[in-house]
Amino acid sequence: MDIICQAKSGMGKTAVFVLATLHQIEPVDGQISVVVMCHTRELAFQIAHEYERFSKYLVDVKTGVFYGGVPISQNREALKNNPPHILVGTPGRILGLLREKTLKLDKVKHFVMDECDKMLEAIDMRRDIQEIFKATPHDKQVMMFSATLSKEIRPVCRKFCQDPMEIYVDDETKLTLHGLQQYYIKLEESEKNRKLNDLLDALEFNQVVIFVSKKNRGRELNRLLNECNFPSICITADLSQEERIKRYKSFKDFQKRILVTTDLFGRGMDIERVNIVVNYDFPNDSDQYLHRVGRAGRFGTKGLSISFISSEEDTEMLAKVQSRFEVNIPELPDQIDISTTPFSAPPSSPARVSDVVPPLPPSPLVASRSREPSWERRRPSGAPAPGCWRSRSRGPPRSHVRRLGLDLLGTASLSWTGPPWASVA
Repeated sequence: MDIICQAKSGMGKTAVFVLATLHQIEPVDGQISVVVMCHTRELAFQIAHEYERFSKYLVDVKTGVFYGGVPISQNREALKNNPPHILVGTPGRILGLLREKTLKLDKVKHFVMDECDKMLEAIDMRRDIQEIFKATPHDKQVMMFSATLSKEIRPVCRKFCQDPMEIYVDDETKLTLHGLQQYYIKLEESEKNRKLNDLLDALEFNQVVIFVSKKNRGRELNRLLNECNFPSICITADLSQEERIKRYKSFKDFQKRILVTTDLFGRGMDIERVNIVVNYDFPNDSDQYLHRVGRAGRFGTKGLSISFISSEEDTEMLAKVQSRFEVNIPELPDQIDISTTPFSAPPSSPARVSDVVPPLPPSPLVASRSREPSWERRRPSGAPAPGCWRSRSRGPPRSHVRRLGLDLLGTASLSWTGPPWASVA
């Protein structure tokens, strides 16, 4: 049975089609049984990794990932010497291999499109998908997934299916994540850098994703953050594919805790430790807002999104987001009452870090603080150099962290009077 499925971000759509296809696959050497297409290389890499993880004990099942930015000769060699049973990739590279007859899809039994609305909205990508689709058998199963499936795109999805089961979230208010606290800050464009510096210095976080509108803004912001002792990385579309994957893995593996990126990272990417999203530049549409903030608060964990509002256009789009999803996004207060937010444990039994995220290093780390902009700061001797981390346990408690009440590591009680890290132990 064909499936068109909509579900909120962070609720396991990837696991649905990964487990479903692995459960049904009957691997035959030299034949591709499953094709999974997605719109970015990083998402393809992530999905292929999930297939490898879930098929760890299915020793006969092989997964291959194919996308642009790497020599096509490597893909030809992989298809010739070690052909996969599950092919994950981007439409452009898959179509290129198909046209040169290096790739055969005549035995495909499952055809999956993740973030299908994003791929089908772009006419060029839709044409590529249609050509790939025609090269597959008529009697295959088609599965299409996304958190945002507008009424306009649904008829396009149906053209790829035969009498599909359609699962939609008709009440768009249910698309927002319940464990996610959403706020905005109204400020001038020139005030964004200092405000971001203050937020990163004050908030406790595991990992943060900062979204910007353009690649050059991302590179410049990343440079400024590193100068201010906040070791961050930047992922944009103009990087080489090898460098993009390298940076993605370093963030995924918790080697870096702050990521600056564009909407390239806004859909589908699952980094379980991310608990804060900052919209440095507010998105241009409500769908993209939903996908961006969905990087935090996944699988019912607690998360925080903060949006910078610096223009009339931003104000109008914020109003559209609140109207569409029927959610109240207030201005960021000085204090937040955690006890009134979803997923809080009663004070008598505070939640633990291990309840919501994988175990962290024994001594939680925070970026070394810098309250001054880089052009005014003079680093005293013995101070941490830019790019260094220091253990919070080696310095005095920072009372402003507790005053904010933004404890996103899972502790629910704000009455603690001892050192701030001790309440997490």
